[in-house]
Amino acid sequence: MSHIYLLPLTFHRGETENIIYPVLLKDENELILVDCSYPDTMPMLEEAMQKIGFSLSMLTKIIITHHDYDHMGALHEITQKYPQIEVLCSKEQAPYITGKCKSLRLQQAEDLQDTLPEDKKEYGKEFQKLIASVKPVDKVTVIEGGAILPYCGGIEVVDTKGHMPGHISLYVKKEKVLITGDALVIVNGKLYMALPQYALNMEEAKDSVRKLEGYDIETIICYHGGVCDTGVKNRLNEIIAKF
Repeated sequence: MSHIYLLPLTFHRGETENIIYPVLLKDENELILVDCSYPDTMPMLEEAMQKIGFSLSMLTKIIITHHDYDHMGALHEITQKYPQIEVLCSKEQAPYITGKCKSLRLQQAEDLQDTLPEDKKEYGKEFQKLIASVKPVDKVTVIEGGAILPYCGGIEVVDTKGHMPGHISLYVKKEKVLITGDALVIVNGKLYMALPQYALNMEEAKDSVRKLEGYDIETIICYHGGVCDTGVKNRLNEIIAKF
């Protein structure tokens, strides 16, 4: 993965550790960030990039897999400081990333609020405030599923809807690497489907994973969990067999 770099960012809530994995893609002309962490974490991103010899000012593009707060939270802050950065996303996600439509995750959280047990209601309200704190950006460039982006030897935009409509993954053909956003996760070193409670359409999410069988994948990078590079095809088959 000579031109693919992980930017692991570690967060703590009490004794719980959470690591997310934004990804950098580099070729001779472009430096592309895939997803960009929580709100107010631009300094953490900058520090992580500087550790491997880059900086946010060098970015040419940011690709957003979907508009969840942990994937686009820092986008507004970054693009305000560096307006030359082009933001790319799917057509379905564009209205949410630009603020023209209400966050689907916020709507889901609001709909579930009254069903929460009393001891979870305050957490539910705080979660809604966090989602609502994400600021939109003014402009995005739409990329279609199936398109081949002319970077890093060719990056295919893979339609992996289900977790959200218009959720995309990225297949770097030359490296046989799939960057999955939240279509898949890694837990304790093992690949799984993303948690069902966060999938807005579980049947579409399953179909999206089935689609991945047709790709020559040696490495999967999950935003939650990091890298799976052993027995990838077998594990995908195991996941699909349980549907």
